[in-house]
Amino acid sequence: MSQDATSLAAYIDHTLLAADASQVSIRQLCDEARTYGFKSVCVNSANVPLAVECLTGTSPLVCAVVGFPLGAGLSEAKAYEATLAIQAGAREIDMVLNIGWLKDGLLDLVRDDIAQVLKACGSVPLKVILETGLLNDEQKTQACVICRELNVAFVKTSTGFGHGGATLADVRLMREVVGPVIGVKASGGVRDVATALAMIEAGATRLGSSSGIAIVSGASAVAGAY
Repeated sequence: MSQDATSLAAYIDHTLLAADASQVSIRQLCDEARTYGFKSVCVNSANVPLAVECLTGTSPLVCAVVGFPLGAGLSEAKAYEATLAIQAGAREIDMVLNIGWLKDGLLDLVRDDIAQVLKACGSVPLKVILETGLLNDEQKTQACVICRELNVAFVKTSTGFGHGGATLADVRLMREVVGPVIGVKASGGVRDVATALAMIEAGATRLGSSSGIAIVSGASAVAGAY
């Protein structure tokens, strides 16, 4: 694969989702996104207004997570969070589906959960986080089928919050199930250029990482990074 590291910036959602993220760190995240040309910054919804302020007039988008990181809130609350984040300037939404419902086989409830947020998003792209580290292949497939049928913008592997991150096998499976049009976002553990390129080769069209600078510069990521 001839793609060089710097061209990977357009794949990367530059991510800061820590509970203790300060305004200084959000501003730094946005400065880095401008400098390196990342696709977006991915932040918690309360940080959307500040990120929008920092990135107005520049190319990186502001992406907000909703129902994060557990996915176990009321569907109506997730939809309302998405609505408010979009009103604040978010241009992409990453939601966590209800993992417990999926594992229990309550697929109609899972579908409705995603559909409510999708409706709230309108024309704003929705990425659906599966939390693949908690699922078997059948459950991953079921979630991807629902997402394909609803025509969401992306399926996403993981929150990166302690249940395992993206794997090449999961990215391949998700790509196979959703087909060639819907995006696949690999997140959690994508910390260097070799991993990033391997995820893209496996079918990822977006990468979520707090190690974007390390990826595009070919450096080593900080231990424990998302």
